[in-house]
Amino acid sequence: MKKVLLAFLITFSINAQIKLPRLISDGMVLQRDTKINIWGWASPNEKIELDFNHKTYKATTAQDGKWSIQIPSQKAGGPYEMTLKASNTIVLKNILFGDVWLCSGQSNMELPMDRLKDKYKEEIAKSANPNIRQFLVPDEYYFAKERNDFSSGSWVEANPVNVLQFTGVGYFFASEIYEKYKIPIGLINSALGGSPAESWISEESIKKFPEYDQEYLKFKDGKLEKQIDENDRKVSSQWYKLVNNTDIGVKNKWANAVDVSDWKEMQIPGYWADGELGKTNGSVWFKKEFILEKVKENQAKLFLGRIVDADSVFVNGRFVGTTSYQYPPRIYSFNADVLKEGKNEITVRVINNSGRGGFVTDKPYELIIGDKTIDLKGTWKYKLGSKMEPLPGQTFVRWKPVGLYNAMIAPLKDYPIKGVLWYQGEANTKKPSEYGPLMEALISNWRSLWKQEKMPFLLVQLPNFMEPKTEPTESNWAALRQQQLNTLKVPNTGLAITIDLGEWNDIHPLDKYDVGKRLSLQARKLVYGDKNVVASGPIFQSMKKDGNKLILSFSDIGTGLQIKNGNELKEFAIAGTDGKFVWAKAIIEGDKIVVWNEVILNPTKVRYAWADNPVEANLYNKENLPASPFEAEVK
Repeated sequence: MKKVLLAFLITFSINAQIKLPRLISDGMVLQRDTKINIWGWASPNEKIELDFNHKTYKATTAQDGKWSIQIPSQKAGGPYEMTLKASNTIVLKNILFGDVWLCSGQSNMELPMDRLKDKYKEEIAKSANPNIRQFLVPDEYYFAKERNDFSSGSWVEANPVNVLQFTGVGYFFASEIYEKYKIPIGLINSALGGSPAESWISEESIKKFPEYDQEYLKFKDGKLEKQIDENDRKVSSQWYKLVNNTDIGVKNKWANAVDVSDWKEMQIPGYWADGELGKTNGSVWFKKEFILEKVKENQAKLFLGRIVDADSVFVNGRFVGTTSYQYPPRIYSFNADVLKEGKNEITVRVINNSGRGGFVTDKPYELIIGDKTIDLKGTWKYKLGSKMEPLPGQTFVRWKPVGLYNAMIAPLKDYPIKGVLWYQGEANTKKPSEYGPLMEALISNWRSLWKQEKMPFLLVQLPNFMEPKTEPTESNWAALRQQQLNTLKVPNTGLAITIDLGEWNDIHPLDKYDVGKRLSLQARKLVYGDKNVVASGPIFQSMKKDGNKLILSFSDIGTGLQIKNGNELKEFAIAGTDGKFVWAKAIIEGDKIVVWNEVILNPTKVRYAWADNPVEANLYNKENLPASPFEAEVK
């Protein structure tokens, strides 16, 4: 009996403790100029007191254990302290009031400054600013119901160490806004690589899309999710175990110096599918020799572009780095004592689980030692280690409808925000026609969640990507950009056009500064009321027909239209009644564009920059912002 009573008292004591959500913590940035909810959990009927700014606010915990206290709106500033009292006392310190922006989407929003550290060394070195902070939401999904908190997360200030985990796009956006308005900026980084739009929509809102609703219902009870995850892990584990167990390079220690007289040669960068190996999956070993004079430096840095899929790298037999999947740039720093005067050797073991394995072209392949750069492009020796059947494709349950909304968005609903920065779309390019309706549903859904009917929503349009085409062609990426452009019909939305900021061979282009800056221009005009700022490049508005010519009108022309790079406009195409597009001539006449092709006597459609990678898209305004790609039809 005594043990039971003791257990009850211990349980009651624990339950009586105030528990706060992860967001409500030291260093938090609270939204200025709006009423703020501070909430948490305790025992039913527990009396809660909150002391803030010389005033006391009170609440009583409801029967479900939740309590909430509302404090009046505050001007930007701080730092402040906040004290919460019940059977325990919690003191929250270093609180700021400013503007809180939710940064969401997929990998290009998630991409941290750590991946950009070689491009933005100076920006990172100067990043110390206690008025710019981030809360990193853990990458999780959940189908059963909306969660009310995160499993981890804390507010951190920008500095050269912390900023490496900040979203790159979000950080550069925050830096621009802070520099302009000197208002504290809080970033909530809730993004996940590869995620489609439907995974960020609630259970109620996904019902507008029967296909996705039915897919969601299959996963709601968690049984199918568990079954698929266990099977995927098992298949993947067995595949990699087999490739390692059958790799003769591992068995014969090819990482070390070995006789390579019978190894084949291959030009790096490149893909072995284009050579003698053909479409082979498994592991392939590569070796490159180079000569050095006496090495005096302490550190060396090896750049190996990007490799499809995984790699392990050795210098003179010593392991210097590994990457497990294809997207990150391969940059390996190591102690230069690994190197020696005379002949040196780099060994790279590549594991390719499907598709074309090899070294992505048009990327840096070099070794840097102090002020010396050794070019590693050219002839390498290679040998097959293990030949495998392709790894079966995975299901990626985490991307299924509703799951990310429940785990990564719903817990934010009581935390007021200024607006949303959204960089996503790559994962929806297989069905671009769906994207506009999905985004309209998502925006409406999130505005309802926060009870902000006009909550600003700023999107990033997809940049240029993949190999350019020489003739007009169909493009899912272009079609999705059009859907993103159409989203501007939703009130209080903005679009950062990035058609000139991509990389043909990298779905994660490194120029995140200009993306953040262009988002900040949209925010300055749409949210902060700067009516004089030119926030966008030219956006197609209307068209009229004059014989065989089309006369196009644009908004956002700033102080005028201009041709950037070259003397004539590129990437315009028109089609006649047969619907077949051909390149067209285009000229600037005042604030209009006139487009024609002598062969097309009755033009019915026009396109601009309609391609995966329209490398010659050169219509800009004089503020140096690019025009959005578009398609339009003569009415």
